[in-house]
Order: sequence, then C-alpha cells, then structure tokens
Amino acid sequence: MPTSAPAKIPAPDEPGARSAHGALDRYFKISERGSTLPREIRGGFATFFAMAYIIVLNPIILSSAKDMYGHHLDYGQLVTATCVTAAFTTLLMGVIGNVPIALAAGLGVNSVVALQLAPRMSWPDAMGMVVLAGLVVMLLVATGLRERVMNAVPFGLRKAISIGIGLFIMLIGLVDSGFVSRIPDAAHTTVPLQLGADGHLNGWPVLVFILGALLTLALITRKVPGAILISIVAMTVLALIIDAVATVPSWGLTTPEWPGNPVATPDFGLLGEVSLFGGFGKVGVLTGVLFVFTVLLSCFFDAMGTIMGVSDEAKLTNAQGEMPGINKVLFVDGLAVAAGGASSSSATTAFVESTAGVGEGARTGFANLVTGALFAVALFLTPVATMVPSQAATPALLAVGFLILAGSVKEIDWADHTIAIPAFITMVMMPFTYSITNGIGMGFIAFVLLRLVAGRGREVPVPMYVVSAVFVFYYLMPALGLT
Repeated sequence: MPTSAPAKIPAPDEPGARSAHGALDRYFKISERGSTLPREIRGGFATFFAMAYIIVLNPIILSSAKDMYGHHLDYGQLVTATCVTAAFTTLLMGVIGNVPIALAAGLGVNSVVALQLAPRMSWPDAMGMVVLAGLVVMLLVATGLRERVMNAVPFGLRKAISIGIGLFIMLIGLVDSGFVSRIPDAAHTTVPLQLGADGHLNGWPVLVFILGALLTLALITRKVPGAILISIVAMTVLALIIDAVATVPSWGLTTPEWPGNPVATPDFGLLGEVSLFGGFGKVGVLTGVLFVFTVLLSCFFDAMGTIMGVSDEAKLTNAQGEMPGINKVLFVDGLAVAAGGASSSSATTAFVESTAGVGEGARTGFANLVTGALFAVALFLTPVATMVPSQAATPALLAVGFLILAGSVKEIDWADHTIAIPAFITMVMMPFTYSITNGIGMGFIAFVLLRLVAGRGREVPVPMYVVSAVFVFYYLMPALGLT
C-alpha cells in the first residue's frame, strides 16, 4: 500500500513561510516605510523602557492628593489602572493609527486633576470631567476641526514644535536622571537649576546616567542597530550590580533591585468609577465648563505637538509637513483621553518618549503592539517593569533630543522673522516652562501678532486666529478670576 508523501515544509525564503510576516508587513506597511520587523520590535521595547516610569509616577501624583471628602485613591489600584489604559490605548493606536506613538497617563494633566479638580469635588466627579474632555476632543475630530487646526500650522512652526519637544525631552532626561536638579526656594536665588543635587556631580546614579549617555551616543555614532535598547539593558545590569555591592542613598523613583516576588496581582477596583456630571453640581456650570476646558486645552495641544513631532521624526509626513491618515490618530488620541478618565488613571495622551522607539528605527504601529503588550505584561510583573532606574532609561531621551534637533533646525526659514521669532519662542518655551502646550500657545500668538505687524495678516489661516485667541483667553483666565 503506497504511503502518502510527507508534507513539504516551506523553506524560510519561500512564500508559504513568509505568509504571516507578509500579512503583517502589508497591514502595517513596514517595508513601505523603510523599516523591518526587528527594528519595530526594538523600537517597541525602547519606547516602553523610556516611559515605564509612568507606572510609578502617575500613581504617586494621584494617590498623594485628596478629594473634597478627604479620600485618597488606592496606589495599587492606580498602578493597575495606569497599565491597563496604557496597554489598551497604545495597542489601539498601533492597530488603527499605524504610527509608533505610545500613550499613557499624561504628566501635567494628572496634576491638574489632582490639584485643581479633585479638591473641589469627589474623585469620580473629577474623572468624569476628564471623560467629557475626551468626548469633546473626539467631536472636534469627527467635525474635522482638529485636523484643520493642525494643517493650518505653518511649516516653520511645525519644525519648531519638533525642536521644542527635542529640547524638552532632553531636559526631562537630565532632570529625571539627577544630572541637574532644581535649586530649592530656600536658597533665595533666581537660578532655577544646578548641576547634580548640590552643584556637583557625585553619586553612583549620576555615574550610571553619564556612562549610559556616552554609550548611547557612541553606539549611535557607530550606527550600531539597537543602540538605545542596548544602552538601557547594559546600564540596568550595571545599576543592579552597583546597588548590590554599594550603598546608594537614593536612586529616585525606581530602585534597581531584583524583586523578591516579581509577580503582582492586578486590582481593577478603580475602573468605571466615574460620575460624568456630578462635578457640575459641586462647582457650578461655569466653573465646571472651565475645568473641562482646561483639561481639553492641555490634552489637545500636548498631543498635537507630540504627534507632529514624533511623526515628523519618523518621516511619516509629506512635503507640506502633513501626515496622511491623521484623523485616525487624532480620534484614538481623543478616545484615550476619555479612557483615562474612565479608568481613573487621569487623561491618557501621546507620549513624547515615543521618540526613543523612533530613534531605534520604529516607523509603524507594530512597535506599538510591542509596547502595549509590555504594559499588559507589566500588570502582572510590575515589580520587574519598575526595576529599570531612570538613570538607565533617560540617556535615550538625551540622544533622541539631539537627533530631532539635528534634523529640523536647518529647515526653518530663519530669514523670515515672522516665522523665525515665533519658532524661537516655541522651541525655548517648551523646556523653560516645562510644558508643550505653553510653547505652542506662545509661539502661535507671536506668529499672529508679527504677521499682523508686518502687514501680512491675510497670510494667517483663520484657524490660527481662532486658536491664538483661545490661548490669549486661557492665559488671561487667572486675571479674570476664572480659575
């Protein structure tokens, strides 16, 4: 009786063996964008490690505040909420938006929620206002208004936003690593920052950062694939060794020590604890609307700047600086704001640390699948995920900041002062005010005013007039007694 021939196993270079990879490649346009699967995977890891600090920092900020009834949010539940929302929204951005832009609880917005909203209402009320802000963002996307605002931004200002973000993340890296620190108010000096903790560079953590920065820049100079990720892993191992054999007073938020029990059980108790309109009954309709507007403004322009900066760095924009398919990205971003409120982790927004993944070569949403999956794993392995000290991850921000500046400065028309001056204001105000939104707002206002002064008011797009007027009102709100 004849035996059947054995099934042929496709060789690695045959179509059958590449079908799964081919489907991924076509969906995410990996080859079309000049990337590869290994680059996307490395980029996903690099982005996660660059922003993993949010797993620790967001719960610290929110759990330290009290609502009007004196209630605190549970730290463990906040860790779960932060990881769940970051995983869900990052995966969604990858699948729908197909861009390497990860999302998580937004710094700055969480402080607004903790320090401005919660003290005047309950926590569910405060998170309800975040949800409302997200719904308004989605409405603006659905009507096309958000895309019109983004497309109205002149090319030179788009580049300035990218540069400002580069400078901003460099400063974030320097501060978070302890390489520079804030001079305490008790010093009675107008100088805001100093070298190290006391005007000098000392301590093992700073050494880890310096070595990490040198290693990252050296590997980038040598064009070594995976330079940023290699540096993060190498410096984490070095930090583990140092912490085991030396006495280190403090590593900051994250101590590099292998946890006794690497597995943690997630607590989903905060998910869905939201009251959409309860806050209006506590503070009144006008104040409630202003609270929603404050959250909306911060989320809208922080995300706008980050999306423009990261997409430009990833070469996803056309010759006019516009990104095809931007509406999908903007819609997911609005949904992320609402999702953050619904989970009580505060508004979720695009993270500028995504540039770490772009620096590793990520160009598509597949990198987000990796980053999102790591956040999902962090739900159960939070002790391991938070083992990487900021001193090991922040050299990536320093390197990427340089790469952004190097690629964008020369593209601004410095001979046209109506563009050059607003561009300068935009790029310096982001790090100097520690806010992407402030940099954009002041740059927009300066652009409109200078074009009017130069007799070129007709060249200013209508959305720029509208947005600049909104920013003027926003900055005048405290003087008008509306905050």
